[in-house]
Amino acid sequence: MESIDTQVAIIGGGPAGLLLSHLLDLAGIDSVVVEQRSKAYVLGRVRAGVIEQGSADILRHAGLGHRMDAEGFVHDGIVLAVDRDPFRIDFRALTGRSVTIFGQTELTKDLYDARSARGGAIFDEAEGVAVHDLDRETPSLTFLRDGRAHRVRARFIAGCDGAHGVSRASMPKDVLRTYELVYPFGWLGILSETPPVHDELIYANHPNGFALCSMRNPMLSRYYVQCAADERIEDWSDDRFWEVLAARLPADAAARLITGPSIEKSITPLRSFVAEPLRFGSMFLAGDAAHVVPPTGAKGLNLAIADVVVLADAMRNFFIDGSAAGVEGYSATALRRVWKSVRFSWWMTMLLHRFPDDDGTIRAQLQRAELEDLRRSRAAQTVLAENYVG
Repeated sequence: MESIDTQVAIIGGGPAGLLLSHLLDLAGIDSVVVEQRSKAYVLGRVRAGVIEQGSADILRHAGLGHRMDAEGFVHDGIVLAVDRDPFRIDFRALTGRSVTIFGQTELTKDLYDARSARGGAIFDEAEGVAVHDLDRETPSLTFLRDGRAHRVRARFIAGCDGAHGVSRASMPKDVLRTYELVYPFGWLGILSETPPVHDELIYANHPNGFALCSMRNPMLSRYYVQCAADERIEDWSDDRFWEVLAARLPADAAARLITGPSIEKSITPLRSFVAEPLRFGSMFLAGDAAHVVPPTGAKGLNLAIADVVVLADAMRNFFIDGSAAGVEGYSATALRRVWKSVRFSWWMTMLLHRFPDDDGTIRAQLQRAELEDLRRSRAAQTVLAENYVG
C-alpha cells in the first residue's frame, strides 16, 4: 500500500474541495484531494452560476477571478414576474452590491488549473474511499486507484464530497442530526446555444408553475420550468419545453425568446437539508456534504465557498498560529450562516412555486399577498436583495 502524509486530506474534487486546497496552499499548508469521479466527469457537470459579491471578492483575493471578471455577467438586479406581470428588484440601489453570473463548471476549471499550476496533489477516479480513526489526532483515508491501494495520513480530514459521499455517512449515528424538507416538485432544466432572453435573471410565478431564465454566456442560455416530482425526462421534448416556458414568461420576454435544440436536459429534485454538527473528531464537513438548498435562492455554491473560507482560516490558525479556537468553533460559526441561507432559499421556493392543489387555498392567497407586498414595498425588496447578494 502506498502511504502519503499530509496536513489535510480533502475528500471531493468539486469547487468546495478544490477551493479549500487552494486556500490552504496559499497559507503554506499541505493538502491532498481525493475524488471518486474522473476530472472529465467533474468538469462536465452543469451547475449553478450565481456568485455573490462577497464570494466574488474571495475568489479575486485568491487569484481566481481573472476569467470570472472577463467573461462573467455582473447583475445589479433580478426581474420577478407574477402572472406574467414583471417588476424589478434593484440590488445596486437597495444594497450597493451586485452578483456575478459565472458557471460553476467554469469556476471548477479555473480551480483545477490553479491547483495544477501550484503542483497540487489530486487523485481522481479513486475507488472505495474510506475514512479511519476520526476520533484520533492521526486520521487517515484509504482508496484504490489504478488497482493500487493508497493510504493518506493527515491531521485533519475535510469532507467535501457532496450529499451522497462517504464523509457524512462515516459520522456516528448518535452524533449526527439531520433536518430535511422535500418539496413536491422539481426543476426541469435545459441548456441551449441561444442568446439569453433578458440581460438579467427572470423569476416567474405563474398559475401553471415556476420558471427561471438564466444564462452562462452571450450564446448559452440556461432555462428552467417547475415540473412534477415524478416527471420523466423522456416525456419532455424540446418543443414542449419551449412552449411551457414561453407561456409562463412576461409577454415581451416570450416574444423575444429564441429557441433551439437543447444540448443538456435534466430534472433536479428540490429539498432543504442540514446536517449538524459539521465536525466529528478530526473530520469536518463542508459544502453539499453538510447542507443542500433548493436552487431558488442561488445559495448552494456560495454556501460552499463560505464554508471553506471559514475552515481554511481555522486550519491556518491551527497550523500557523498554534490556536485550536477556529477548528473548535468551525461548526457553530458555519451553521449560523447555513441556517440563514437555508431559510432564505426555503422562503424563495415557497414564494415562487405553485404547490399541488394550491388553487383556491389560503396558501395561494397568502403567496399572492406577499408578492404584491414585494412589488410595492421598498423595505420588502431590500430584505430580498440583502439576502440574495449575500
